[in-house]
Amino acid sequence: MLSEESYLTAIYVYLGAAGLILLCLAWWLGRSWRAGWSTLVVLLAAALLLTPAYPREGVDTLAPALLVAGFQLFTEGVQAAEHALRPLAMACGIAVVVTVLLRVTVFRRRSDKTAAPDQSAGQA
Repeated sequence: MLSEESYLTAIYVYLGAAGLILLCLAWWLGRSWRAGWSTLVVLLAAALLLTPAYPREGVDTLAPALLVAGFQLFTEGVQAAEHALRPLAMACGIAVVVTVLLRVTVFRRRSDKTAAPDQSAGQA
């Protein structure tokens, strides 16, 4: 059984490792993929790695929902894993919505109509 100090240490180590993985993934994908696609993959990875869930009923501590869902799915079936799969699905849905909003606002392409007057003005 974990003490409070060892539980907090484990959570901090897990969050730090997940953060480093996300930073490396963002750097690696940002160099070769378009901004929208790399944002989608990084946000989905963040949703999968950082979403918490209770391991079972009556437990006060949290664990990563991906691990809880995996263990529950393979040991007790889909019904037992639903309490961890719901937050994962919600977090992944939020990641997709945020990516679409970023694509529409921040990562939109400039139209050729707005670029044409700037080019002609620079040549004149």
